[in-house]
Parts: sequence; structure tokens; C-alpha cells
Amino acid sequence: MKTFIYNFRYFIKESIDIFRLNLISNIFSLLSTGLIFFVLTLIIAGWNISSSVTEAIKGESEISVYFQEGLTESKIIDLTNSITNVRGVESVNLVNEDEAYGRMEKVLGDDAQVLSFFEDNPFDAFLEVGIELTEIESIVDQISQMAYVDLVRDNKEVLDRLSHMSDVLNLVSYLALTAVGITTLVIMSHIIRQGIYHHREQINTLELLGAPKYFIALPFYIEGISMTLIGGLLSLVLSHFVINEIYIQVSGPLPFIPMPNQGIVMQNLIIVILGLSLVLGFFGSAFGVSSSRYKE
Repeated sequence: MKTFIYNFRYFIKESIDIFRLNLISNIFSLLSTGLIFFVLTLIIAGWNISSSVTEAIKGESEISVYFQEGLTESKIIDLTNSITNVRGVESVNLVNEDEAYGRMEKVLGDDAQVLSFFEDNPFDAFLEVGIELTEIESIVDQISQMAYVDLVRDNKEVLDRLSHMSDVLNLVSYLALTAVGITTLVIMSHIIRQGIYHHREQINTLELLGAPKYFIALPFYIEGISMTLIGGLLSLVLSHFVINEIYIQVSGPLPFIPMPNQGIVMQNLIIVILGLSLVLGFFGSAFGVSSSRYKE
């Protein structure tokens, strides 16, 4: 146990000495790694949020059915029953003029004062219809042909755009992950090769003394993994402030957007980024060791 602790201290000390040998260059490499991971973190967060928002909106798919003005209560009830019987319709609720006005006030927030310029309530009553998203086209076609129906408004176009945006961010995330992986591997392998080159005399001495291969290589692995981990932590700290600001800006003027839980988003980012940092640090160090004059 004492031997293990002593060797561990030696490995840590050697990895720090390797880092200090090219201090300025390594600091800039560390900052570059952090910024690279920061960009990746924001892309992954954007993809995660957009996917969650899209799925939440799909799960709460609704259409608005506007009927003719002056329709009697009995005819509204008949229309409601007819819509309820359409395949794929899950719920039908009547939203009167006052409720529609109140909803718009919440959406507008501080800008709701513009509504005071209207002498009369500018909003019409309508039927709020909860539907299965897969049946939206059939439902809209059937309801549009019903008597007393003036307009059917759906959010299919919005959903299509959100789905497209989510697919694009998904593709960008994979491309960014590939770019970050390659860049990090190149940076780490270069740093490790430089460290091995500057410690070549010490390495030769250790080999003559019969030191095992892992004993010589381990400080370089520790340096590479530590640098990517620190870079990953730096990116998470920066992204925390950025994502927090995004949530503040969105939740204020756009409270109706079903944003995912911020804590869960950050938790997922921590797992992904730290996991990538460990993997890329290890393989970057391995490439650096294997491609240098010193061979394990």
C-alpha cells in the first residue's frame, strides 16, 4: 500500500512537471480544449432542448375550430358532439371570448397593454380540440366540412419546422462530436509527444534501471486525461451560465413553450461531457505515446 501511494505521488508529480515544461503552450491548449468542448456542449444542449420541446408539443397536439358568429348554444353543443365522434379526437373544450382574451394577455405579458386600445374584445370563441398527431390531416379534413365551421387552425406547420430543426441539430451534433473528437485527439497526442521528447533522457535512464513500460507512460496518460477533464469542466461552467440565461429569456416572453427541466438538461450534459473528456483524454494520450520515439 505504501509503495502504491508513493508511486501515485510520483506519477502526479511527474505529470505536473510535464505540464510545466511547456507551461504557456499547454495553458493555451487547455483553454482551446475548453472552448471546443464549450461549443459542443451548447450544440448538444440545443439538440436536447429542441427534441424535448418538439416531443412535448406533439404530446399536447391541439387544433382550434372557429365557428360562425351568433351560433346558438344548442348548435355549439351539437358541433362539439360531432367533433368528439371524429376518429383521433381526444378532447373538445369551448373557449369563450373572455378566456381567449385572458390567454392572449398571458402570452403578451408586459405588452398586453396594447389590448386596451380595442374598444371591444377582438377575440372570438372557439373549440379547442385535442387530437392524435398522426390523424391530424384526416381530422382537419372532416371538421372543415362540418356545418357552421368557419376555420380550422392547426399547428402542423410549426411541428414540421420544429421536427426539421431537431433533425438538423441532431446532424450538427454528430458532426460537432466528430470534429471535437479529432481535434482533441490531435491536441493531446501533440502535447504528449512534446512531453516525451523533452523527457527522453529521463525515460532512457528509467529504461536502463529496468522500469516497466506502464511506469514510464502513466504520467503522460494522467496529464492528457487531466487536461481534457479540466477542459470539459470549464465548458460546463460556461455553458451553465449561458443555458441559465436562455431559460430566463425564453420563460419570460414565451411562457407557453414547454421547456425541459433545466436541472435534467445540465445533468445529461455533465454525464456526456465528462465521459467524452475521459475517453478522448485516454485515447489522445495513447496516440501520443504510441506515435513518439518511446514505444510501450
